[in-house]
Amino acid sequence: MSSSELPREWPATDAADELTLLTEFLTFLRITAVNKLAGLDREQAAATPFPASPVFSMLGLIRHLTSVERYWLSWVGGGMDVPNRWESPDRDIDFRLSEQDTPESVVAEYRAQWALSQQALAGKKAGDKSSIDDDKTVRWLLTHLVQETARHVGHLDVLREFADGTTGE
Repeated sequence: MSSSELPREWPATDAADELTLLTEFLTFLRITAVNKLAGLDREQAAATPFPASPVFSMLGLIRHLTSVERYWLSWVGGGMDVPNRWESPDRDIDFRLSEQDTPESVVAEYRAQWALSQQALAGKKAGDKSSIDDDKTVRWLLTHLVQETARHVGHLDVLREFADGTTGE
């Protein structure tokens, strides 16, 4: 069985600054994403209920969010030399699971990425240019991650309902 839910709080309505607000919303969405796996076993979390998307699972979505965050925040934003699953010609690489991919292992990798992302952006301001792509600011990167994570939390909502009928935030 997967671990229990992580505590989460809505971002403060009086955030001190833009970067704090973006980071708090991203944190809220990250926790919402991993909480979708709480209480599920591997079979439920790896289920692919959509015939048109035979590799689309909850575990795959969390692996994908890990890759998205690693690429945009650690590599592009912070210029870190980090592993990149997307170097594979397989565009579904994030979604292809091995027997070792469990709710616990996939969530642990995602949570480790949160710390790496924080390290990559440490000391940067919202308007600072990213390390790799000077057309993008830290503001853009975080906004993109909020958008991407929120979109996939919606997918996780539907997949969780298919897994065991659970609905809600």
